[in-house]
Formats: sequence, C-alpha cells, structure tokens
Amino acid sequence: METITGTAAGVPYTALAPEGGGPAPLIVTWHMLDAPRTDAAFAAALPMTGVPAWRVHLGMPMCGARMVDGRLDAAVALAREDVLLSFLAPFARQAAAEFPAALAALRDQLPVGDGPVSVLGASLGGAVALRVLTTSEIPLRSVALVNPAVRVRSAVGLAEGLAGHPYRWTEQAERTAGELDFVARAADIAAQPPLLLVSGEQDHPGFRADAAELVATLRGRYDRPADVELVTVPGLAHPLADEPGLEPAPQLPAARAVDEILTGWFRARLAA
Repeated sequence: METITGTAAGVPYTALAPEGGGPAPLIVTWHMLDAPRTDAAFAAALPMTGVPAWRVHLGMPMCGARMVDGRLDAAVALAREDVLLSFLAPFARQAAAEFPAALAALRDQLPVGDGPVSVLGASLGGAVALRVLTTSEIPLRSVALVNPAVRVRSAVGLAEGLAGHPYRWTEQAERTAGELDFVARAADIAAQPPLLLVSGEQDHPGFRADAAELVATLRGRYDRPADVELVTVPGLAHPLADEPGLEPAPQLPAARAVDEILTGWFRARLAA
C-alpha cells in the first residue's frame, strides 16, 4: 500500500493510494485529539485498505507536523486556558475552514478528479466532518463518523480535568456550544448524503447518547431514513489506538473492527 505525505494549502496529510495508485474517488478524514491524534497515526489505525479510493488523512491544527516544537504542550496550554473557546471550538472551526482550499490542492496533487468527496471524522474530527456537512457547499458523496463529538458541550465536560476545575460557562461559551451542537443544527443539513455513525459500546455515555439522538433526528429529516445508519461496536471505548497515539502503530483489535465496518460501508457507497 503506497503512502504519500505532503501538504495541501498548508495542511499536512498522509495519503493512502488505492490498489494500482491510479485515478479513484477521494475520502478525506480528520483524526481524533485522543489516540490516534495525528494524521499518520490515524491512517495506521483505520487504513481502509480494501476501499478503491484515495484515503487522505488531514492533520488537525497543532497536531502532528503542526505541533509547536514537536510537542503537545502548546495545545494543552490552550485547553487549560479555556477548553472550549481556546481549544475545542477553534480547532474544529479551523479544520473545517481549511477544507475547501486543502481539497482544491489535493485535486491538483493526486488523481482524484472533481466529483463529490466522502468524509470521515472521529471524535473532534467528527465535529469537523459535521461542520463541513452543515456549512460547506462542497458536494459530499457520503459521511462517516466514529465516536464523534456530536455536541461539543459533551466534550467540554470530559476535558475539564485539563483545567483542574469545572468549566465556567459564559454567554459566549453558550453561543459557541450551540454552534457546535449538530443535533440542534440538523435543519442546516440541506443535502442528504448517506451517513454512517460508528459508536463504541464503551464510548463516553454522553457521546453515545448524542450519537443516538443525532441519528434519530436525521432519520426524521431524510427523505430516505435508511441512508442514516448507526452501528455499535462491542468492546470499543473512545480511543482507537494506545497512547501516546502520535506515530503509526499496529492496529488494535477494536480499531480493526471499525476499519472493517468502514471498508464495507464505503465500498458499498462507491459502488452505488
């Protein structure tokens, strides 16, 4: 399997070529801030080798090649400053805002054509994929989410430990949480691409509840409710790799189960 690393409009990426390496559809992913927390590590955790498409794993802000001095300390400092307004929300906003220019650059660099693109996001990367779905005019062939941060409010509660005190909700924070609440924003999804949500049986309870509510809400809005699928993976917690999750590592059994689900689902969507 050919692996290509590069930069697309300033965004680092790890690309996995389809068999033969020639022209093929494109799947773009955004990784977790948990392990695996870099594009290279995410590519190793979910390579989707059997999908006849280019899988391009974009680096999130201040992760991987964009870490300050090669360390996570600067990102952690932002989380301690304000886990929502300085850390989670800016990362999700920036990653989504970078996507159109990065996609244009990828189309110049790789033989992926100009047709609809598929996207995949995990954890906070799932919030990025959902933000692209709700705000972007880029045609999407399909959308897959793994243990996604459907409501950033749920992620704030999990990250409070970085600050060492309960989060102090302000009017600005409430507005930002509403902006990144994709159950509440389901009406903003004008297109109705097939959507798969993979939820770990042992993921954070709030994330699981939000995932189920998103799926139910979208099924109520889609003309074809069956195009919205929820799959629960037994034994899967939130991360997809062992710590520290910075470098490519052997695929864990739980990640392999997710990889097989995604591979089968993307293959079916591409065939359709």
